[in-house]
Amino acid sequence: MRLGLALGYWGRGPDPQHVSLAQEAERLGYDSVWTAEAWGSDAFTPLTWIAAQTSRIKLGTAIAQMAARSPVTTAMHALTLDHLSGGRMMLGLGLSGPQVVEGWYGRPFPKSPLTATREYVDVIRQVLRREGPVALDGRFHSHPYQGDDGSGLGKPLKPITHPLRADLPVLLGAEGPKNIAQTARIADGWLPLYWSPMRADVYTASLEGARDGFMVAPMARAKVCDDVAEGLLPVKAMLGFYIGGMGHSARNFHADLMARMGFEEEARRIQELFAAGRREEAVLAVPDQFADEISLVGPRERIAERLELWRKGPVTDLLVLAPDPHTLRVLAELNTIG
Repeated sequence: MRLGLALGYWGRGPDPQHVSLAQEAERLGYDSVWTAEAWGSDAFTPLTWIAAQTSRIKLGTAIAQMAARSPVTTAMHALTLDHLSGGRMMLGLGLSGPQVVEGWYGRPFPKSPLTATREYVDVIRQVLRREGPVALDGRFHSHPYQGDDGSGLGKPLKPITHPLRADLPVLLGAEGPKNIAQTARIADGWLPLYWSPMRADVYTASLEGARDGFMVAPMARAKVCDDVAEGLLPVKAMLGFYIGGMGHSARNFHADLMARMGFEEEARRIQELFAAGRREEAVLAVPDQFADEISLVGPRERIAERLELWRKGPVTDLLVLAPDPHTLRVLAELNTIG
């Protein structure tokens, strides 16, 4: 199991530790470093900044949001950074949810998310292969554009720049069973939002179509500390926000996922509290068990025991949300021992 460093997206402003954490991860032998975006900082610019100050570690987006860019624009970002970094780029994509797609990006959420995702990946693959002009008569992505409001003058184009790698890895963030199953068919890897090594069977059927070399790369917050309950508070805060606030009460993919993982009653309670403005109570309502299962928190010995559970399943890459170099170092040591 390879280790990756997940840096997430910025909060109020840039985190001054991100570059030094990436450099330390590279020194410790981590395989990859990943950036993200929500509705603030973008994923590609910080990753380019990190690329310029590292030399070996792979560079991934986990995730870049599809609604933020047309598929050819995303492909341009990926092939450009792949060239500049010497072939270190991995492209992680996600559709996000209606609240973000329509509220932030001002675009309609696709009525068929699976089709929209499949078309998006198809266009990116065409750009990276550069076997001919990009052409797709799609429901959501047409190249050339075929809408009634177009000029009718568009022509299929082949990228001017020759991509460094036609097989640049494309990974997808997917939560629903059908979406995960499609990911196993069309992508090079899957970026689970929540992964519990105790409940890996939740995904077994969806991953049946995965080919050899398929990456399963979940994120897990990690913290070496003496007090497990205290160490879980950031995990619970994240879950409270995602389960309660990242989506409409009637359509929240994160809450639905938590429900499928065996915590339906708790997920709905978190949603209710968050919607009522009782955010602190929503965080406290997150079950310690769930927060603990999807993270690596506690003394070194406890983390060592739990890390073994992650190794026994299908996880190929553990993307660690770790706020300090000490935790990164301990995980590197334990993973090497294992």
